[in-house]
Amino acid sequence: MPASPSPARLAAVDLLDQVVEQGRPLSETDRLDKLAPADRAAAQRLAADTLRGLERADRLLKPHLRKRPTPRVMNILRLGTVELCMGGAAHGVVSDCVDIAAAGKHTQGARGLVNAVLRKIAGEGVAAWGKLRVPRLPKWLREPLLAAWGPQTVAAMERAHFDGAPLDLTPKPGADLLALDGEALPTGSVRLRQAGQVSALPGFAEGDWWVQDAAAALPARLLGNVTGQSVLDMCAAPGGKTLQLAAAGAHVTALDLSEARLARVQENLDRTGLKATLVAGDALTHQGQYDAILLDVPCSATGTIRRHPDLPFAHEGERIADLIGLQSAMLDHALTLLKPGGRLVFATCSLIPDEGECQIDEALARHPDLKVLRPEAPWIEDSWRSDEGGLRLRPDFWAARGGMDGFYMALLQRG
Repeated sequence: MPASPSPARLAAVDLLDQVVEQGRPLSETDRLDKLAPADRAAAQRLAADTLRGLERADRLLKPHLRKRPTPRVMNILRLGTVELCMGGAAHGVVSDCVDIAAAGKHTQGARGLVNAVLRKIAGEGVAAWGKLRVPRLPKWLREPLLAAWGPQTVAAMERAHFDGAPLDLTPKPGADLLALDGEALPTGSVRLRQAGQVSALPGFAEGDWWVQDAAAALPARLLGNVTGQSVLDMCAAPGGKTLQLAAAGAHVTALDLSEARLARVQENLDRTGLKATLVAGDALTHQGQYDAILLDVPCSATGTIRRHPDLPFAHEGERIADLIGLQSAMLDHALTLLKPGGRLVFATCSLIPDEGECQIDEALARHPDLKVLRPEAPWIEDSWRSDEGGLRLRPDFWAARGGMDGFYMALLQRG
């Protein structure tokens, strides 16, 4: 009988099969539900590291494979290659990968192949790893980004994606985060380089903070002082912006189409001791009047690849045209929900200008009484400002600090 492999490595291979072979994102899995928290975190990290380094792994493996093995065996080899090249102990990595192959009815015949190839990688591949090019984005995304930003910027984005992302936290006002030993960012977030299991960090159980990329925390800040105001978080889940607005003293209505996703928002509200009114409904038919609206529209999410390296494998941009139409319709409807003089922040975690800057240009043409307010805050850097008055954030910004998610945001007001 083969030895039992590490639960984390076995789960990570299962996740790779789901993403690479089935085109399903990592978020659509129950594979990790029965794992211990530490194993769950390790499996997610291993799968994400392998997806980031998949191009390099394939290049290293190719000379050692006379013919391409089955997808499952290929993913075992990829996982082992990436872990070895990132400093994993050769004996443990190779042994576990062999055991994963031995445990499968359709892969047990590849035990010898896995053992032989990974031993060669352990001996030769590690030195070659760093000489390979930074993995590139797929053509469906790389080509429009090249057209928008040029080759140097796209290469810098790809480097940021490959480097991955530290853990960013948004603190609740007055919370003491000194025990976390993180870096205080100029925008108010706290960044941890080595986080580990999130739920084990100081202050998690007490509700002192929530996980939120530093860039994702900025749209809510653009609304300014919302104390005592009625604010609609129009696409609320997973809830970071709802928590920000509630912590700032707003009367928040958190709207989302998914009741299951709203349940996650409620869990975070309960943990942090904050309050909001949760509404499950369609943003295109919602009614009401609000002092301010935060509209973080559904999008291609191409700005989040440094955190979600499965995204390029999960689709090929086939839904972007539909998303652009939905974004326009949601913005038009959101404007009808604003009280006179109210403010609206349009935001999207996309790197594609058609989902950001172009949306605002077209909205200004559709609505002659609409204007873009120039946001002013000490944390706004000049390089973030875009021609139409919004802010464009990119993964390669703050490179020395660990980057940020790609985001676009604009502060709007009707006359």
